[in-house]
Amino acid sequence: MTKTIDLIADLGEGFGKYTVADDDALLSIVSSANVACGFHAGDPRVLDRTVRACAEHGVSLGAHPGFPDLPGFGRRTIELSRHEVMTDTLYQIGALAAFARRHDVPVRHVSPHGKLGNLCVTHETYARGVLDAVLAFDQELVVVCQEGVLTAMAREHGLPVAVIGFADRNYNDDGTLVDRRHPDALVRNADLVVERAVQLATKGTVTTVSGTEIPVPCDTVLVHGDTAGSVTLARRVRAALEAAGVTIAPFHAPAGVR
Repeated sequence: MTKTIDLIADLGEGFGKYTVADDDALLSIVSSANVACGFHAGDPRVLDRTVRACAEHGVSLGAHPGFPDLPGFGRRTIELSRHEVMTDTLYQIGALAAFARRHDVPVRHVSPHGKLGNLCVTHETYARGVLDAVLAFDQELVVVCQEGVLTAMAREHGLPVAVIGFADRNYNDDGTLVDRRHPDALVRNADLVVERAVQLATKGTVTTVSGTEIPVPCDTVLVHGDTAGSVTLARRVRAALEAAGVTIAPFHAPAGVR
């Protein structure tokens, strides 16, 4: 049986005159996009440009809400209540949806960014806040996150879920990501990133920083746009997945939704 996996990138993460990634090049490689919605990155012009490009490339569009933390790129913990998380997330989904409507494309999924996404794996308050926003906006949106509290809650509410795997991030033995403050947080060897992408997609496992192989359910493999050489790396990842017999397709299709 052919394995189907989504290849996703975080896009629209520039701001004003600042550009973080070559979004147009990445959009020719990936099948889905997490689009920054203005809190950790992005602005109205960037949103408009990114959504239009997704529409032109036929790439599935999703919201990438984060903490209101432009200086820290949404990678720092901010103490928020469940209601604050919900309203912040709903606000960001709504911003993306406005531009999606302008360019006549649907918003397919929601994937919390950075530290918000990490906390949704382990902390009920943050997970419930994001879930509340999805329930309030559109219960057909796919909830995209690492396996954990948010994915479990989403399934309990009958929402579609796609579990994300990180080929360029190191994992702890408990399945969480190594904190970005740690020197071993990122996998910097390009060959190893490609190898791990195939491992995630074909075996549903990952090798942790301790050398232990653990199960990591995976519907979509993420390529970080802000990683050095991200376009070349994304091309290599896609080529390796296809060489391994993996079909690349958006997870909103029935075969890619748990």
